[in-house]
Formats: sequence, C-alpha cells, structure tokens
Amino acid sequence: MSAPTRGGWASRFGFIMAAAGSAIGLGNIWKFPYMTASHGGGAFLVVYLLCVFVFGVSLLLAELVLGRMSKRNPIGAFRKLAGGAWPAVGALGVVTALIILSFYIVVSGWAMAYFVYAIQGTLTQADSGELNALFGHLVSNPVLPLIYAAIFVALTGLVVIGGVSGGIERMAKLFMPLLFLILILLVMRSLTLPNAGRGLAFFLQPDWSAIDGHLISAALGQAFFTLSLGVGGMITYGSYMADTQDLGRDALSVVALNTVVSLLAGLMVIPAMISAGITPDAGGPGTTFKVLPTVFAAMPAGNLFGIGFFFLLILAALTSSVSLLEPVVSFFVDEHGLKRSSATLIGMVFCFALAIPVSLSFGVWHHIQLFGLTIFGLMDYLTSNLALPIGSLLTALCVGWVVRRAAVDELANHGRLAAPWAPMWLFFIRYVAPIGIVWILIQGLFDL
Repeated sequence: MSAPTRGGWASRFGFIMAAAGSAIGLGNIWKFPYMTASHGGGAFLVVYLLCVFVFGVSLLLAELVLGRMSKRNPIGAFRKLAGGAWPAVGALGVVTALIILSFYIVVSGWAMAYFVYAIQGTLTQADSGELNALFGHLVSNPVLPLIYAAIFVALTGLVVIGGVSGGIERMAKLFMPLLFLILILLVMRSLTLPNAGRGLAFFLQPDWSAIDGHLISAALGQAFFTLSLGVGGMITYGSYMADTQDLGRDALSVVALNTVVSLLAGLMVIPAMISAGITPDAGGPGTTFKVLPTVFAAMPAGNLFGIGFFFLLILAALTSSVSLLEPVVSFFVDEHGLKRSSATLIGMVFCFALAIPVSLSFGVWHHIQLFGLTIFGLMDYLTSNLALPIGSLLTALCVGWVVRRAAVDELANHGRLAAPWAPMWLFFIRYVAPIGIVWILIQGLFDL
C-alpha cells in the first residue's frame, strides 16, 4: 500500500494536537474527576501522576516506535517487526479499542444531549436535585441515548473518512486550543465558588491510608485510558509520522498536555462538586453532568459557558473516538485493501452494536450484572483494569526483548535528544515496566 493511500501528518504541530486529542477527551474531563473523587482524592492523584510519568511516557514512546518503524496498523506492526504470535497483541488492542469506543460513544451521546439542554436553557434553570433527576431520566431512557450515540458515531466516521491530515489533523488543530481556553475559564470560576477550598484540599491533599491495590490498579488503568495506551491508537498514529520527527520530544509533549488537562478537569469538577453539596464518593459516572451545570448557573452568562463547554466536550470526545476507530480502519485498509470509507463503515456498525447493551445497562438492563457489575461497569473494568495494562505489558515485552536494538536505533537515528537516554529507556521497557505492571495487575485482582 503506497504512502499517499495511507496518508500522513502534514506537520509536527498537527501530530501533537491529534495525539494529544487522542489522549485528551472524556477520559480526562469525564472519567478522571469521578475516579479521583471515588478513590480518595489526593491519594489517587499522586498514584495516577506516578503511573503517567513512570509508565506512560516510556510505553507511549514504545507504541510510537512500533508504528513509525513498521508504517502499519497495530496487527501489521507486530507481524512485520516481531512475527510469530505477536500479531495477537495488536488484535487485542483493536478489539479493546472497539469495546471502549462502544461505551465511549454512549457517554459522548450524553454530552450531546446536555449540549441541547444548554441551548434550551434547561441546565441553568434547575436546582441540584432537578439536575440529578434530569440525568437519571436521560440515561434510563431506552431510545434517546442511542439516538445521540448514533449521531456521535456518525460524526466520528465522517472525520475518519476524511483521512489523516484532511480529517483528523485538521479537526484537532482547530479545536484543541479552544478546549484549553474554556477549561481554564471554568477552573477559575469553580475555584471561586463557596466552599471550593474544601474541594481543593480533597483533590490535592493525599490521604495515604486510602492507597490499596484497588486504587493503584484503577490509577494505572486510568493512566492507560487517558493516554490511549494498549489499544493500538498510538501505534497507528506513529505509523503516519515522518522519519524526521523527534519521537522522545513529541511523546513528552503529548503526555504533558494530557496531564495538564486532567489536572484542570479535577480542579474544575471536584471543588464544584463539594460546593454543590455532593459527596465525593457518590458522584459516579454522572459526576460531570450533575455538577458542572451548577457552576454554569452561578456564573455571569453561565448558559453561554454551558453551551461552549458541552460543545467542546463533544469535540474533545471526537478527537479521542477517531483514535479508537482509526486502528480498526487502518487494519482493514492495510491488511485487506479496503477503501477507507468501507473500513470506516464496518467499524461504525460493530461499535454501535456493542453500544446498545451498554446504554441499556443504565436503564431497563440495569439488573443484569456479573461480579456485581453492570454491562457498562464490566466493560469499563475489563478494558481499563485488564486489557489496557495487559496490552501495554505485552507491547513492552515485544519492544524490549524482540525489537530492542532496532527500537533504540530508531530513536538514535532520528531523534536529536534520543542517543543519551535511549539505552536507559530500553532497560526500563525490558525490566521495570513489565514488573511494575504485573505487580499492579495482581494487586488489583486481589482487591476486586
């Protein structure tokens, strides 16, 4: 398959915005605040940051290396560089991406519904009790969330069909800077709400007694979730990179931007949650949708901020959802010679089919549980706590023990800053990351 057919990034800035957009999305703005609130506040934050910078940077770099060296999708990358049974690791990532995307589009559909509510003025006219009821009525409706999910997956498909530079990169360059601006404005308002200081203390002051195996496992899964590790997205994005790009510098840029947005999201939501009288560990998946409207109601021109926030939340979700769909599309294009449009349609259909039981698990299928988890909870746990860490573990083993010297050469030959630290990175990928991930996985399983 020729390079023009696969496509590529038009600029380094475009790649960073797209890769950061892949990492920055619902995982930061929707999931991170409620995960932090339900796992001890500051204690979870500390462990999460350690996981991001101890494991995230090196593993993100490993995926980018695999992608750029192979110029292939995740399955094709492992086949070309490692052979044997290693393509199964890429297949695990692609399947995991589809499962995550199935509940990702459901939550993104909620964001679309709240964008409509904001336009109608519903959010700023309701008190906290009415907002809780509004969210409950939305997610328990058997049809409406699926309509919004269908609209969102269609938007995702349109961007992916547009190609790498013409669709994904163009969108990311336009909207990611706006997301930062709106987040900063909302953080400033949240921190001036009554009792916001208590929320700030809860978020930033660790309660070390809250740290256990379950918290550590959840923090690692959240780190992988927000960085799009273990699903093949970064391998695919790396495959579109130019050989002249500095992989180390670009990986650090993506991780830094992702971390800043997570911190801003926590500063935005958790103080507002405390101010609204919501118990931190009672927020759950609906935290963002129940709490933020109370912030908008207290702001001058709050309805306009509400419209802007949920619009940009949709866009942030879109930049992440395309990175989940892109590995699937790249696989069909690279391995089976399908047109991008046909490959995209196949991925969209599979994704929406999986989204149906996820959405219904908040309503008519809420009683269907396994191991005490709803369908949504089970998919979230299996992907975030098991599939993503396992996929990253196997990626580290492949890069560290099979690809190894070729990976170091890739960094040293093309990255201006690579030569001094590349051998140290290889040592970490070979020994430290696998041992750490295995230990954390075991701790999480024992504490389930």
